[in-house]
Amino acid sequence: MSTKPTVAVLGTGTIGLPVARNLARAGFPVRAWNRTCEKALPLEGDGVTVVNSPTEAVVDADAVITLLADGRAVEDVMDAQGGAASASDGAIWIQSSTVGLAATERVAEIASGHGLVFVDAPVLGTREPAEKGELVVFASGPEEARQRCEPIFDVVGKATRWVGEAGAGTRLKLVVNTWLLAVVEGAAEAISLARALELDPHEFLDTVSGGPLDTPYLQLKGKVMIDRRL
Repeated sequence: MSTKPTVAVLGTGTIGLPVARNLARAGFPVRAWNRTCEKALPLEGDGVTVVNSPTEAVVDADAVITLLADGRAVEDVMDAQGGAASASDGAIWIQSSTVGLAATERVAEIASGHGLVFVDAPVLGTREPAEKGELVVFASGPEEARQRCEPIFDVVGKATRWVGEAGAGTRLKLVVNTWLLAVVEGAAEAISLARALELDPHEFLDTVSGGPLDTPYLQLKGKVMIDRRL
């Protein structure tokens, strides 16, 4: 019998599905729920128990991870649909959806009202790093939650940054997202200008490659744009 904590994963989209899969493969008992159940069913092949409601997923779980579309979805699942009320008193709620500051404050209040230990932990990364267990976790919450969360974060991410009290993780994610937006917008404008000037846009990426103006993210997104996959 597994001695690892039982984890409920609510939301099995681009990030949630590989998170649930990687935890199960690492030996965690995992229960998963998704609004569209069919999207979660492939996880059964990895030993994940797919359930029909959030309440089924969270009952007796040691940790609940929400990876949902937005703040409204998180509030609906954990409040209106009874997720928080059905969770065990003292269970960890790892809120990893990107929901913004106001929604983070509201869901923290929901957690407090139901005796849950709230950890605000949005993640940085897309499908591929999620599948490889290479997300970056921006964790924030009570100091005593670290020991309980770190075995989970070690599976889903390559790095965890603990940045203070709950809410600090979301604030850091907003800062990082602003930087990513600047990189993507700058890359798009440079590539468009290169085309307008009848230059091969690959020349732009090759010119900055490896220098102080380069970033791996610029190379990744730039090549996607040039190939018109974005």
